[in-house]
Amino acid sequence: MAKEFKKEDLEIVVSTMNRKNLDFLIPMFPFSHFSEFSILIINQTTENDLLSSDFSCVRVINSFEKGLSKSRNLGLRNTTGKIILIADDDIIYKVNFDEKIIQAHNEFSKATILSFCIEKPNGSLFKKYFLKPKKKLSLLELFGVLSVEITINTKNIDRSELIFDEKFGLGSSFQMGEEAIFLADIKEKKKSIGFFPSVIAIHPEISSNEKINIAEKYYIQGAFLARVLKGNYNIHLAMKLFFDLKQRKLQINQIPMALKKAKLGRIDFYQLENQNNA
Repeated sequence: MAKEFKKEDLEIVVSTMNRKNLDFLIPMFPFSHFSEFSILIINQTTENDLLSSDFSCVRVINSFEKGLSKSRNLGLRNTTGKIILIADDDIIYKVNFDEKIIQAHNEFSKATILSFCIEKPNGSLFKKYFLKPKKKLSLLELFGVLSVEITINTKNIDRSELIFDEKFGLGSSFQMGEEAIFLADIKEKKKSIGFFPSVIAIHPEISSNEKINIAEKYYIQGAFLARVLKGNYNIHLAMKLFFDLKQRKLQINQIPMALKKAKLGRIDFYQLENQNNA
């Protein structure tokens, strides 16, 4: 059977901020020069500090908006690749990562989304992954997928349907959850979302300074559950509380605070929705 996709069909969409040159791409590809890949850079900056590229395969869009989901959306609207790889500027790609992605999409050609594995700098897996490929991930399984693990087969979906909710993500009202919402919206369109157990990149661990405290986490969780699960809100909030208690991420005496913060997040989300729909 002929292979549908080739390495040249892959486009890497990188979100970054305030870049003055392309040097930040060098450590992302330690095994070869970045000019060997098709790359679209979304650089959120100011009008007086623009980024440019002298390489035909590296395109740059300078944006004067802020927010990670806005950056992702601008990138997705301007991609040309048949297969899109979502990237951040602190990723380090593994040798032959592109071949692994193309091989997987040729094997699962009906999948709209395929997610992959990433490693920590010490060589261990970033989290627990399935050991074997999965053609279809459940809604709950989607919630653990990171943006930088996502690849998209644009032949199986209209590009106009590839939209991150700009109320979620860094620089937005709710600082997390944008990738899960993105995937849940695609799944709701009856598109196939799968997983392939190949490691494609190294991602730095989250530092203690970057971690969101438990109060902020439940505030975001309230908004997230209202956005994605709607009628099952209370059930899944209870499941989240139980899971965090079991994992000792939450103490029993913190439950009232967590419930209060989740309720506030839910209320604020609906207020934002109403403002946007007015």
